[in-house]
Amino acid sequence: MIRRFKDLKIRTQSAVVIMCAILIASAFFEVMWQNKWNFFEAVTQMKILRTQIDDEKFRDTLAKEALHYNIPESEDDVESVKALEPFLNLADEYNGIYIYGLEDGLYRAGRYPSFMDNNTFSVLFNLGYRLTGGEGEFIYEFPLEFANGIAQIMVYNYQRVLYIYPYMLVCLFLSVALFLSIVLFFLNTKMRQILVLKDEILLMSAGDLTHSLPDYGKDEIGILSQELDLLRESLHDHIQKEQESRQANQDLITALSHDLRTPLTILKGYLEVIKYKKNPRSQEIYLDRCLKKTEDIKDLTDRMFEYALVAEEEETPNLIRLSTDFIRQCLTENCDFIRLTGFTTNTYQTEATGTLLSDKTMLKRIFNNLFSNILKYGNKNVPVSVSEQIQGSNYIVSITNAIKNEDSSTDNNNIGLKNVDRMIRLLDGEIKVRQKQEWFEVELWFPLQ
Repeated sequence: MIRRFKDLKIRTQSAVVIMCAILIASAFFEVMWQNKWNFFEAVTQMKILRTQIDDEKFRDTLAKEALHYNIPESEDDVESVKALEPFLNLADEYNGIYIYGLEDGLYRAGRYPSFMDNNTFSVLFNLGYRLTGGEGEFIYEFPLEFANGIAQIMVYNYQRVLYIYPYMLVCLFLSVALFLSIVLFFLNTKMRQILVLKDEILLMSAGDLTHSLPDYGKDEIGILSQELDLLRESLHDHIQKEQESRQANQDLITALSHDLRTPLTILKGYLEVIKYKKNPRSQEIYLDRCLKKTEDIKDLTDRMFEYALVAEEEETPNLIRLSTDFIRQCLTENCDFIRLTGFTTNTYQTEATGTLLSDKTMLKRIFNNLFSNILKYGNKNVPVSVSEQIQGSNYIVSITNAIKNEDSSTDNNNIGLKNVDRMIRLLDGEIKVRQKQEWFEVELWFPLQ
C-alpha cells in the first residue's frame, strides 16, 4: 500500500494526504465533541476545572426560599411581582427563572440572564449557539410550593456556556492542528527528500560517485533520484573505464618498451661476435640474424607508435595461419644466442608439424622475453633444456633452466613473465610455470587448428 502511494505523482499524493487529513481531523473533532460532557465530568472530579454548575443545589435553594413568597395573581399584579424580586434574584447572571401558573400555565413573573445585556457577549453567544447546536443552554422545569400555592418553575441555565464554548474552540484548534501536522509532515518528508538529493548532487560534484542514491518511488522526486543514480553509475563506469584504459595503455607501452630491449640486447651480442671475430665462419648467418632483429625492432616500434595514438585498452593480435616450424625457428635462434653468451642447451624437437592461428610478432616477443629472463636469472653451469611436442590438439613448448644463486637487481619485478602471460592468453594459449628452489620451468600450450 505504501509502495503504491509512493508510485503516485506528487499532485495525487498531495490530494490523497489532504483528504485523509480532513477525514482524520473531522473524526478526531467528532470523537472529542461527542465526549464533551464525559471530559467535563472527568476534569471536574479531578478538580482541574472549577465550576459553579450545581442544578440540584440551586433547586433546593429555590424550594427553601419560595415558602416566603406569594405567587402573583397575574403578570399585571405589579406589587406582587415586585415583592417577588428577591426570590428571582437568587439566580446568577447565567440563570433565568420564569414562574407559570400550575393549572392555567399562564406566565406570572420572571427574570432573564443578565449576561445577555452585554451586546458583544450576546453576539458571541448567538454565534456559539448556532455552532454548538444550543449545547450551552440547559432548560429544566419543576413544580415549586410558594406561601400561597404551587407554581411551575422553568429555569434556563447558561453556565455551561463558560465550558462548552472554550471546549469547542479547543477541539477546533486541535483538529486544525492535527490536519496541518499531517499535511506539513508530508511536505516535510518531500523537502527532506529534496535536501538529500541536493547533498548527493554535491557529493557527486565533489567526485564521490560510489554512493548510491535512495529509492523514493516513482513520483517526480523518485524519478529524479533514479535518473541521477543512473547518471552517477554512467559517470562512474566511464571514469573507471577511462582509468583502466589509461592504465592498460601505460602497461602496454611499458611491456613493449621492455620487449624492445630484448632484441636490442640480442642484436648487440651478435654485433660483438662479428666485431671481435669470435666465429668468422658464421658471420654471414649472424649478419642475417642482425637484419631480422632490426625488423623485429621496427615492428615493435611501429606497434608502440600505433598504441600510443589509438590508446587501446588491450593489444589486439594480428592472427594468421602459421606452421609450428616458425616457433621451432624462434627457439633455434634464441638457443644459438644464449649459447654465444656462455649457456649450453639441450633441445628435443619433434618431427611432427601442425598449424597455428597466431601472431608472428607476439610469438617472437614471447620467446625473446623467456630467453631474456634466462640470460638474467639462469645458471650458465647447468644446460638449458628446450623441448617441443604435439599432444592431442595442442602444441607444447617446454623450457627449463637452473636459477643463479645470487639475486639479480635487474628486472626483478617479472615484467617479462607478465608480458608472456598476457600475450599467450591473447593467442588463446596457456602458460604453466613451475618453480622450485633451484629450477624454473615454463610450459607454453598453443591450440592447433
